[in-house]
Amino acid sequence: MLNVTVLCVGKLKEAYWRDACTEYAKRLSAFCRFQVVELDETRLPEKPSAAQIEMALAAEGKQMLSKIQNGAVVIALCIEGKTCSSPELADLLGDIAVGGRSQVVFCIGSSFGLSPEIKARADRRLSMSPMTFPHQLARVMLCEQIYRAMQIQNGGKYHK
Repeated sequence: MLNVTVLCVGKLKEAYWRDACTEYAKRLSAFCRFQVVELDETRLPEKPSAAQIEMALAAEGKQMLSKIQNGAVVIALCIEGKTCSSPELADLLGDIAVGGRSQVVFCIGSSFGLSPEIKARADRRLSMSPMTFPHQLARVMLCEQIYRAMQIQNGGKYHK
């Protein structure tokens, strides 16, 4: 069974975002071992300098790398990533499983993005959209798309 982890910086503050992610995690349990791992966001001043942002990203990247198992397929969500359709995501996850790899880690950074080390470690860079979304919403959208991908793979009626 495929192990899917959403590794993200920061916590969901509003209950409705947490509830949505919890619902998708419950639905995904029929298809894979799914978990969301939240890491602490580095505190920055209200108007951080470029150097402060770089240091924060490095610290968050180090934290993320420590949570990624050897052999895991890493998919970094970042602005320079490529978009894909829901069926393409389903194919990607299916190819990973058929290829004998059992661990997929989706990485979502802080509002300043991901460290260069995480992007370098990534097997694929994924963009949700050319539009900008709050990180909390992006996490819910990712959970929904993973669920949709699993439904597509298994011939479910969820994807229309």
